[in-house]
Amino acid sequence: MSTTRILTGIDLPAAPSCGSMILVADAYRAMPEVHTTFLTMPPVDPAWHHPFDELVALRVAKQPYGDPAFDTYVAGLTAEVEDLINRHRPDVIHAQHLGFGLSPAFARAADRIPVISVAHGTDVIAADHVEQARVAMTEVVAASTFVIAPNSTLAEHIDRLTEHRYTGRLTVVPWGIPVAEALVRHRPRSSTGPLSLLHAGRLDENKSTITAIEALALTSQPHRLTVIGSGPELSHLIKRAHDLGVHGRVAFEPFLPREELWRRFRDFDTFVFTTAELEAFGLVAIEAQAHGLPVVYSNLPGMNTTLGQAGSPYTPGDPASLAAAIDQMAHDTHWRDALARAGLDNARRYDITTTADLLATLTARAIAAVRT
Repeated sequence: MSTTRILTGIDLPAAPSCGSMILVADAYRAMPEVHTTFLTMPPVDPAWHHPFDELVALRVAKQPYGDPAFDTYVAGLTAEVEDLINRHRPDVIHAQHLGFGLSPAFARAADRIPVISVAHGTDVIAADHVEQARVAMTEVVAASTFVIAPNSTLAEHIDRLTEHRYTGRLTVVPWGIPVAEALVRHRPRSSTGPLSLLHAGRLDENKSTITAIEALALTSQPHRLTVIGSGPELSHLIKRAHDLGVHGRVAFEPFLPREELWRRFRDFDTFVFTTAELEAFGLVAIEAQAHGLPVVYSNLPGMNTTLGQAGSPYTPGDPASLAAAIDQMAHDTHWRDALARAGLDNARRYDITTTADLLATLTARAIAAVRT
């Protein structure tokens, strides 16, 4: 079997500092018979044990959506990508994120090379609110042979944003984790006392960590909450905890690399997932389930698909609903253990090898379609 040459990348610094970077590293590590060139932004974390055969730091300075220089940024990236295509001669391009500057650059430079684009969630949220992001998304989708979304909810959302012109290109490839590496704890959860709760993820408005803090002020027991993550909402969250008088029961810790986060899961009783509006997949909730933690989650359409009956839903953005769900988790130990067992079974459905196999199959189909 010949080796498939893949050109891909994300215009973010080269480090396992966000879900997208961790996911792609896992997926390409699990893909057989590939030679992957990954484009990224400096700086490059020298400690990152990435799986890519070549890691290329782009030279053009990044510009965000909505900035007048965004179009110039994409044009500069396009020139870089054209040069890299001439040098690396890829069989296929995987455009990560439907609209980050690198993806429209891939679309413009591809020529006859097939493009598979991959939605990651933040790109879809941006396209909901910023016209420039929606235009970029449409350009990338229009240039793609296949457009991958991690669940049907996000696929339908992309379809609406692109005015149903590319429905046939959309396909669902669930995300995954290296399930075999999960560190499942084995200890009884017989106490009905206060719970040790964990929330982990980027601290932005959509992740709605504030719902967990406000819920803590409404629970019938003095549960404790640890928030692990970084982001623009941190100072607001700290102030809100002080204003509500629960700051003594809330601990804030900075972002942790996944290996360290996974070791910390064993210290907690329940994982709290609080996204308010749109969630691509909820990978960290699956990680928590794979480690034996029951999950309380915001009842969003995409999360219903990912977790379903293996988690305890509450009304998104409603602290009282979340408080009731947490108290129920504390009071009913049999139900809590049942959710932990169901979560372990659910997490096994999302092994990264399945993600990699589906991605490899679509890649082979896209290449074959060009060659015939």
